[in-house]
Amino acid sequence: MSESDISLAGQVALVTGSTRGLGRAIANRLATAGADVVLHDQDAEQAAKFGEAAGAEDVVTEIAAHGTRTALVFGDVGDADAVERFVGQARAAMGRIDILVNCAGGDIGASGGKPEPNDCVEIPVEDVRAMFDRNVIGTIYCCRQVAPEMMARQSGRIVNVASSAGHLGVSHGAIYAVAKAGIVHYTRCLAAQMKPHGVNVNCVSPGPTVTARFLATRTVREERLNNPVRLMRFGEPDDIARAVQFLSSDLARYVNGQVLVVDGGGILW
Repeated sequence: MSESDISLAGQVALVTGSTRGLGRAIANRLATAGADVVLHDQDAEQAAKFGEAAGAEDVVTEIAAHGTRTALVFGDVGDADAVERFVGQARAAMGRIDILVNCAGGDIGASGGKPEPNDCVEIPVEDVRAMFDRNVIGTIYCCRQVAPEMMARQSGRIVNVASSAGHLGVSHGAIYAVAKAGIVHYTRCLAAQMKPHGVNVNCVSPGPTVTARFLATRTVREERLNNPVRLMRFGEPDDIARAVQFLSSDLARYVNGQVLVVDGGGILW
């Protein structure tokens, strides 16, 4: 393996949901590898929501410290017009998009918090719609805006972020799991369509990962946070970011339509 295999120098990446959490870690890793990065979130307040940063501009400064170009765009991924607008802004700022990482999403209902109840039968319909808009519909909208330019260039990488929950039957958080399973299969279908155009489309399915939102929205056992056995702990954001870098790099040049579950083997338990 050579340094050029993992370098993303000269590439432009758009990472949705990237002013905090997993998206922020992914943006940092891609910038470290040399990519110019367009940061995105629903609005400027998301970066500070769980105390990760004072604001979105602070995250821009953090990413820019790697020495690559940065830009910042806002918009709701569940709104087709907003996606068209912020992808256009990203393209105007950077000239093109070589790598699209669809990280925006989450187990978040219509009111902005976790649905209650959060099951298959009693979850409010408005929360079902919000969950699908925030996850699978948002991923589809972003891919629809970016894929045509990649097809025209005959090159590009798309990495969708699903969840290990999308590979299991669950009773709590079920609609989120269904939406993430939709992302998994949409990835496979899009990969089949993009294959003749030389565009790689793959998916990362994280297991439970310790972000500020993760810690703020659930009770966690100490042994899963600091277990000295590496594969018995919760994931760290950079564990997911490393997988995204791999799928964005030439190391994965012949990898297409695949789903990489990054959970320490959690779905084996």
